Amino acid sequence: MKNTNTNTKLILLHPYIQKQGNSNRLWLLAFISILTLAFLATLIYTRDRESTLNNANTSITSSVISTNAVSAPLPATVINTLIHYASKSNDTYHMTYSDLKPISDVLRKCSSPCNLLVFGLTPETLLWKALNHNGKTVFIDENRYYAAYIEEKHPEVDAYDVQYTTKRSEMKELIASAKEHVANECKPVQNLLFSDCKLGINDLPNHVYEVDWDVILVDGPRGDWPEAPGRMSAIFTAGVLARTKKGGNPKTHIFLHDFSGEVEQVCGNEFLCKENLLEASENMGHYVLERMNESSVQYCKGSSSSLSS
Repeated sequence: MKNTNTNTKLILLHPYIQKQGNSNRLWLLAFISILTLAFLATLIYTRDRESTLNNANTSITSSVISTNAVSAPLPATVINTLIHYASKSNDTYHMTYSDLKPISDVLRKCSSPCNLLVFGLTPETLLWKALNHNGKTVFIDENRYYAAYIEEKHPEVDAYDVQYTTKRSEMKELIASAKEHVANECKPVQNLLFSDCKLGINDLPNHVYEVDWDVILVDGPRGDWPEAPGRMSAIFTAGVLARTKKGGNPKTHIFLHDFSGEVEQVCGNEFLCKENLLEASENMGHYVLERMNESSVQYCKGSSSSLSS
């Protein structure tokens, strides 16, 4: 007979053992999650920081390049090329190379930024603007329509028109009047904006009188016939602006184009003075004037007049 007596074994799992296993897994998952989040946070922070630094470096580099590009002088080869082609212009009234070179040399040596004032819109207008690319260049012309046309065609050109009230045929009378009133409205040192001198130009924009001009070129207005305005006012005004400088270089270079003309010769002697004439050719007179004391009542050291009776 088989033994029907079996030993049944009952195995009980204590609940503490089960809970302990689950707790360890939860702690492991939490630890892994924390490590993952920390890694992602570090990765994101590092990427953002690198991006910010790269953007900052790019911005600084662009700023430096832009500044250097603006302040860098024109290479001599570029200047010589511009002068060469300007002197070969087909325009009837263009300047020759010997006329252009002295002005170009002064502009090249001028401390930056250089302030250039030009009386007359001529075939060389864009050349002067290019040669003085670091500085301020202003053009004055008697033809308001041409000045507007130039500004519309070349927005980078700063041009103003002025209504001359002088006549070439009245040159002697105008010079005599200026010398007669040299102690008051025609003083060599004054703010022309408030001047009543017949030869003074007083209707330009206010800021033109506030600039310390380093170079002034008188190549206008027209003076080919008796009723033409002539350059008496332009030459007188150039002399006053040079002597009235408040700051910057105390010296001002003044160039008179068409120097063989009677108006240029006589007014140059009267208001820019022979002792200030640095060099002269048939077509160009180059004066260097220094600023004067505001109490001065004499244009030149010598008081003799070059006017003939």
